Amino acid sequence: MDAPIGVFDSGVGGLTVVREIMRQLPSENVIYFGDTARVPYGSKSKATVLKFSKQIVRFLMTKNVKAIVFACNTASALALEDMRDEITVPVVGVVRPGARMAVSMTDTKSVGIIGTYGTIKSGIYTEYIRQLDKNVTVVGKACPLFVPLVEEGLLEDRITDDMVERYLSELKQYNVDALVLGCTHYPLLVNPIKRFMGDGVTLVNPAYETAKELKNILAKNDLLNEGKKNPGYEFYVSDGVDKFKSFADRVLPINVGEVQVVDIESY
Repeated sequence: MDAPIGVFDSGVGGLTVVREIMRQLPSENVIYFGDTARVPYGSKSKATVLKFSKQIVRFLMTKNVKAIVFACNTASALALEDMRDEITVPVVGVVRPGARMAVSMTDTKSVGIIGTYGTIKSGIYTEYIRQLDKNVTVVGKACPLFVPLVEEGLLEDRITDDMVERYLSELKQYNVDALVLGCTHYPLLVNPIKRFMGDGVTLVNPAYETAKELKNILAKNDLLNEGKKNPGYEFYVSDGVDKFKSFADRVLPINVGEVQVVDIESY
């Protein structure tokens, strides 16, 4: 089935999920929406994140998508379950796949979660992990400055190393051996995080796990695009086309070409 997959995030971080979809589902068409005018979601209330997510889903449904990926940990945590029954196509979030992988990777039964204030405060990762294994200790840490560091392109910079040390030092006290990168921006900081946490800690990238789950769901529902070899990609934002394109061209294996602005408040 050649209908596109709809993917959205509060900004540009969800492009790490698109990158994994391109790798694991190379025949699929993708439509991406980044809510760049209203980023970040992590500091906003559940009601606001729910409102924004509903507007974006309505927009994506006008594009006749066959599945929707909540490529935003905050939206996955605060809005997805409330909206699941009203969405008529398969829905995939980034939280459950990351939680499952973390449980499978920990030997010390101590898992760290880093994310936005909204994701950490929601306790959603802890809830899913404890459902899978009630003996796992979950240590959450909000790292709000990681998002602007990524969006400014400071992936290998002294200030980034300083912030990684400041945020993650306490995780080392808990014998954490699996660390979930619970924000779609964070996989782009994998090098400084890995350097600080050391080889004994497995970094779990929910973007990778989400693409894997999406593939399984599409196959189960007979929705895979089996024939097309030259997929199409469309990119939409609510603001800041030039900055988005610059970032996307660094993250994705393609040149994004045209990026269109959407008046998302009208949906």
